[in-house]
Formats: sequence, structure tokens, C-alpha cells
Amino acid sequence: MKANATGVPLVFVHGMRVSGAMWQPVIDTLGTGHPTAAPDLPGHGSRRGEPFTLPGAVAVVTDAIDALGGRALVVGLSLGGFVAVATAGSHPDRVLGLVAMGCTATPRGLLGAVYRGAARAGARYPQGAARLSAFGFRRALPGPQAHAMVSGGLTCETMPDIVRAVSAMDPLAALAAYPGPVWLVNGERDHFRRDERRFLRACHDGRLIVRPGCGHISSLADTEAVARQVQDAAAVVSAARTGGTSGPTHRPAAPEGAR
Repeated sequence: MKANATGVPLVFVHGMRVSGAMWQPVIDTLGTGHPTAAPDLPGHGSRRGEPFTLPGAVAVVTDAIDALGGRALVVGLSLGGFVAVATAGSHPDRVLGLVAMGCTATPRGLLGAVYRGAARAGARYPQGAARLSAFGFRRALPGPQAHAMVSGGLTCETMPDIVRAVSAMDPLAALAAYPGPVWLVNGERDHFRRDERRFLRACHDGRLIVRPGCGHISSLADTEAVARQVQDAAAVVSAARTGGTSGPTHRPAAPEGAR
């Protein structure tokens, strides 16, 4: 946790089976201007062995926000994006803005069946699943980013609880309950893009940004681009806090792949 800075506080929420360490390259690229936190969700990293529940995950995020002063821009990828959306919907007073990456679909129907099967296999053979995941990260990401993905440990045994929790949530209702600015950021080749327009319509003040050529995890390969997206969102939030404006609803925040 980095708390002795003066910019907009930032809380980063990690994906399934990894840990808050996955965000360290982005945090390092952002530098020292923002108070930051990247907590481990239940069942992950330093909290391995704890049962994963969505309310428990939201509580971890709100605790991190409170530790940074009570309000923050929340950034999440994949599972972290769903948890960030749930946090914004249930605690809108704590969330200054929301950057939700790779989470504009829910694992239902065929996609849900695939993810439930993968989750069951991961839980049944966690060591093998962890090795396979680490191999996939090394294929998709440069060395430092791949190392960050695995450095906090891989906890595949918690995957079925996560898939059940995300399948049961209503992210559209959570977005509709949140009045603040939202950035929906997807890789062009991300399979979690499929409902992005529905998610965008649910936002009161939403922007959809599609990053050309990127997939679900490979969106983290260009650390500087991710950091710029976070900085752009922080600038909008900062302007709104000082009497500026976040701009018209559904207007993209940056030209890269904006839709």
C-alpha cells in the first residue's frame, strides 16, 4: 500500500486465482503521485484458504478505500472488474470513479458452462492448473508482467466459488445504481466483450474503450497504456472534485480504440 501521495487515491482489484501483486508493474509505472492499494481478495494471495464470497471481496475493497481516506478510483480486471462493479453499486459514496476492465459479460450459457468446467478442473487439480496458468501468463505477457501475475501465488482451488459468485451477481443493476463515471475497457479480442453495449447503456456516465489487438490478459502487456488509462480516469475524477466536469455521458475518455 502506498498512502503518502496527494493525487486521487487508487485501489486496484486483481483477477481470479492471482493476487494484488499482478498490479505492481502498473503501480510502478504510475509513480508516486497517487496513494494506492492492491489488496488480496478472499481465497487469494495472503488470504489463501479463506472462502471467496462476493460480499467478502467487496468488504476487502472498501477496507482498502477507507485506509486511503474513504474515497478512491477503483480499477479492476476480470474478477477484479466484477468486484469493482459490485463495490461501486453497493458503496457509491466511496467510489470516485470506476475503471472496469475485461468484465462486460457474465459466465452464463455456453460461456458459463465452459468456465464452470474449467473451474471444477482447477479445483480438482490445483497444482497442475497453477502450472498451466503460469505457462499461459508467460506466453501472453512480457517477463515482468508475467512474474507479477504469479509472484503472489496461484490459488486455483477457489475457482468454483468465484464462478458461482460472479454468475449469481447482477452487474447491470450494480452499474445502474452507481452515478459516477465509469470506464469500460476491453481488449479487442477479449471474449468478455460480448455484452459491452448493454453494460455501457446501464451506466449513468459511461465510456467504452476497446484496445486494438488485445485479449483478456494480454491487455496488461503494455503497462504504460494501462497506466495512461488510469491516469486519464484520475484526471477526470480530479477535475470533478475541484468543480470541473467529467464530460457527457458515454463519451470516450481517450482516443485509443474509443467507441
